[in-house]
Amino acid sequence: MATTKKTVKKVETPIDERETFVSLQKNFAESGAVEEKLKVLYNLQKADNEIEKLVQLRGELPAEVQALEEELERLHSKVARIEEAISEKNLIIEASKASAVEHDADIAKYSRQLEDISNSREYDSISKELENTNLLRQIDQKNITDAKEKIEEYKQAIEELSDRITIREQDLAAKKEELEKIVEGTAEEEAGLVARRDGYAAQLDARTLSAYGRIRASVHNHLAVVPVYNENACGGCFNTITPQRLVDIKSGGKLVICEHCGRIIVGPAAQ
Repeated sequence: MATTKKTVKKVETPIDERETFVSLQKNFAESGAVEEKLKVLYNLQKADNEIEKLVQLRGELPAEVQALEEELERLHSKVARIEEAISEKNLIIEASKASAVEHDADIAKYSRQLEDISNSREYDSISKELENTNLLRQIDQKNITDAKEKIEEYKQAIEELSDRITIREQDLAAKKEELEKIVEGTAEEEAGLVARRDGYAAQLDARTLSAYGRIRASVHNHLAVVPVYNENACGGCFNTITPQRLVDIKSGGKLVICEHCGRIIVGPAAQ
């Protein structure tokens, strides 16, 4: 009876977001061509360094542009809120004017009635109604006056905000123009570097790229792959490397991680 040979499919271990280069040492050893992989990683780091230098030419301009855009958005929102408040005050004025017209009619009516009153009790009643209506008419006028005064305050505030907006828009236009000139001046060079960088990244597996990105993001100088410094120290944290590790680095056949900072250290063969 013939036996059927089962094919064992290798299961890929999911990438752990906390994974560092230390946990990749076994993966490197199993994948082979360690020296070539280290060379690709070092070239990827070099490309990223050069791209960052171009970005640094822009200085604080991107942040300044963003800050101005956010400030302008806040200023425009404030103007919109004040304009909405003006609309509400205008509604109050319209309602108070309509109310005043009604109260004026009532005042005229009560005044005519007083002329034809024959007894004191009815006179007192209508006089009271007339007094109350006059008070309500005064409230109408006060509401109109207060609303108009508030509208004038709002208009003054909008005028001041508009002046500020004009200045900020001029500042933003100048900053954007300055930034665009710098970007245009380096656009071709940056595009070439990005293409080169993407080419190196394409030669690496997802696990290695993921660890590379996390290490770069976790250190202040964004160096995940470094050479030996001064013949015996890590080029990232400058701590001394043990003699055995120096031998491994120079051989180029092993993934060597700095035990102090977690960066990959490469020898001359990878540079």
